[in-house]
Amino acid sequence: MKIALVQVASPDAETREDRIDRVEKILRSINGAELIVLPELWSAGYFHFDDYAALAETLDGPTVSMCSRVAAELGVHLHLGSIIEAGEGGQLSNTSILLGPDGSVVHTYRKIHVFGYKSKEAELLTAGTSLPVAALPFGATAGITCYDLRFPGLWMELSTRGAEIVIVPAAWPAARREHWRLLSTARALEHQIFVVACNAAGTQEGVELGGHSRVVDPAGKVIAEADAGESVLMVDIDPAQVSTVRNEFPVINDRLASYQTLTV
Repeated sequence: MKIALVQVASPDAETREDRIDRVEKILRSINGAELIVLPELWSAGYFHFDDYAALAETLDGPTVSMCSRVAAELGVHLHLGSIIEAGEGGQLSNTSILLGPDGSVVHTYRKIHVFGYKSKEAELLTAGTSLPVAALPFGATAGITCYDLRFPGLWMELSTRGAEIVIVPAAWPAARREHWRLLSTARALEHQIFVVACNAAGTQEGVELGGHSRVVDPAGKVIAEADAGESVLMVDIDPAQVSTVRNEFPVINDRLASYQTLTV
């Protein structure tokens, strides 16, 4: 299975409309991928907090519509990263979306751990409350977003629910790049899953993004990693490796269903 990670920059001076047009051209230039992945809030720009309300959209808005059209025309699964989703009562969510080869929505996830450190995300957005895993042709697939990478309980629940591939769109700053690399490797290794982590590049509102999109296999091996700039990273994986690794080294079978029952 071939995956393309599209590491996009969201410059302050570029409009959302221009960026959507530019990214559409990039997507159409990709040949042979079965799954394409984009970063977190690339069309709006994660750090453009003052524009969140104006750039909020629904699941049939400009970002999703373009990606849906491209997914259908190319016949690929396309994880469009995330959008600022406009919900009922004016609520906003950081919502990631996976589209099928016919352009339909096959998985949505609203970011559970909204970020507050040097960020207005926690002030502006409503946290999600569901953790779905989708049965797809290449394996049980889930998506989480950026800051969620730091929470091991969330990942334990994902693997308990059967996830074999976890897609992680992010806008992770360069200042904490080593955390990004360490945590994405650790999550793949401890849960014996593929971690497909697509980060943003460039600079937004004076914050340098970390890039270094990467794919880590269920044995904790980094299959491929991008550099810091805009790029398309093509990666081949074998989804059957998940069951092979889990059968050979049964960590998941050996862990307890709950550790809260242990005595002090």
